[in-house]
Amino acid sequence: MSAAADLLQLRVAAKRAAAEGIVELTLEPLPGQALPAFAAGSHLDLHLPGGLMRPYSLSNDPAETHRYVLGVLRESASRGGSAAVHDALQVGQTLAVSPPRNHFALQPTPAHKLLLAGGIGVTPVLSMARQLAREGRPFHLRYAGRTRARMAFTDVLAAAPLAGSAQLHVADEHGPLDIGALLDAQPAGTELYACGPAGFMDAAFAAAAERQWAPARLHRELFGATPAAPAAGGDTAFDIEVEGTGQIVPVPVGCTAAKALQDAGLPLYTSCEQGVCGTCLTRVVGGTPDHRDQYLTPEEQAANDQFLPCCSRARSARLVIAL
Repeated sequence: MSAAADLLQLRVAAKRAAAEGIVELTLEPLPGQALPAFAAGSHLDLHLPGGLMRPYSLSNDPAETHRYVLGVLRESASRGGSAAVHDALQVGQTLAVSPPRNHFALQPTPAHKLLLAGGIGVTPVLSMARQLAREGRPFHLRYAGRTRARMAFTDVLAAAPLAGSAQLHVADEHGPLDIGALLDAQPAGTELYACGPAGFMDAAFAAAAERQWAPARLHRELFGATPAAPAAGGDTAFDIEVEGTGQIVPVPVGCTAAKALQDAGLPLYTSCEQGVCGTCLTRVVGGTPDHRDQYLTPEEQAANDQFLPCCSRARSARLVIAL
């Protein structure tokens, strides 16, 4: 979670259509400022008009120090974030942005990399491909989409230095991608990096598991989460106590803990609102959370000393948190 003092003030330097329903956004620093470095697979949290904050992946080469380039899909079920990027952001506008964060890091091993992208999942994968090509490291990028018109950055993938290592798979032209056959064609020890819709990545990981690929070789980025099932008996109301203040915040059924805390005026940033990005990670000092996120590892969840209030609830009548 980035405090307000940590936020960058960046200028929207360019905005263009990258494909049907996708815009490419270029952000640059204000005069006299420098951009923090980023690693392939990183994302930024954009603070958008209307008080929204949403994460979007970087697509450019980490060697570039003068700009950040994002690809943003207009989501049909948008909760306001992608619509704000497409409709409200204008070239020349100044935007508050978090420093880059990375939950999808490219490993420095010499192993061959298979970069598997579905839809807008090409964005962080493209950053990886650019780095690998620059460093002369072996990789193959396979980009799957339903129609060619809705596939972004195809011009970049068709040009040097990526053309020899990148291949498109258009479902309307070639049918579904045979992920198993793609995995079978990779060199021994290949590492898989997958980004795209949850069903697409689940299929890739299932195919890898069938072929006994070690979990350490499998890496994924999640856009959205399938909420975990509630505890037996369904959701119940609970209270949150803020350590050291005596403040008690009720969390009724049908309201997330994050919303209850924000409505009470407490300083809590959220981003994905689905338990994926970790922006709202909050320390727990008392009580037992009901974990429903996909951010914490099973071991971290079992420790019960932190939770994601955007999606998780409580198994105890009260949680005590530290803000």
